[in-house]
Amino acid sequence: MNIAYWIVAGPLALFYIYAGTLKVIRSRDQLRPMMSWVDRIPLPALRALGTVEILGATGLILPPLTGIALPLAPTAATGFLLLQAGAIIVHLTGEDRRIALNVGLTTTAAVTIWLATRL
Repeated sequence: MNIAYWIVAGPLALFYIYAGTLKVIRSRDQLRPMMSWVDRIPLPALRALGTVEILGATGLILPPLTGIALPLAPTAATGFLLLQAGAIIVHLTGEDRRIALNVGLTTTAAVTIWLATRL
């Protein structure tokens, strides 16, 4: 199960490190082409969201890697599942109705929760 966890959680964590870093360091104008919803939330909330994504990715990686605080891994994955549920709602209530990526991330987070509980 350990290898399966890393196969699923590793790319999930990399995605959130990348996406979170973009939200923290880029301007709205730079984010708008790939995230049309950025104008719907305040900039501090966008920065906070990016920070939460980076911290969540850290929660997927460090506990299983170090063997310390293992319950943080399924907790981080649960946070990503809830985050994506909210993202799907934001996409469906706005002009951008493309949710395929969000559904894929939700599924990956759910599998990660299952695998993390078996570490």
